[in-house]
Amino acid sequence: MTTQENQAILPQGSRRAGIVVARNFNGWSAETLKDFHDNAYNYTVGQRIVSETKDVRVWEIRLDPGHRLPAHRHVLDYFWTAVSAGHSRQHEDDGTTREVDYAVGDTRHFQFGPGEYLLHDLENIGQSQLVFVTVEHKSNTEQLKQQQR
Repeated sequence: MTTQENQAILPQGSRRAGIVVARNFNGWSAETLKDFHDNAYNYTVGQRIVSETKDVRVWEIRLDPGHRLPAHRHVLDYFWTAVSAGHSRQHEDDGTTREVDYAVGDTRHFQFGPGEYLLHDLENIGQSQLVFVTVEHKSNTEQLKQQQR
């Protein structure tokens, strides 16, 4: 990780997927900048909740080629798993743009301390549908309540 990426907002020790292709908002459209402004506190981290208990919330994400999941904020510990192979572009609120290749079964885990979050979008720039399962651990919902104030 570079110094710029290792800011207090990102969960400490998180391994970011993919490669950085741009920094400092380089290449961001006015529409993308507006999306991040408008969705800075959007906690809808997927398209559909497929299961929820007192301990976890399971989201499904399905993105056809050229489609995009709007900016959203993660504050709950979570992990995602790629159900399909593909290629994405992600923008993060520090101005970083990443491109990521996924293989079936790729998984990343994130843990958040007080004040930490991840605000990003997800765009399918590949040739096939991208499918993910994201599981949020609801054990640190106090974190969510604090950031909603």
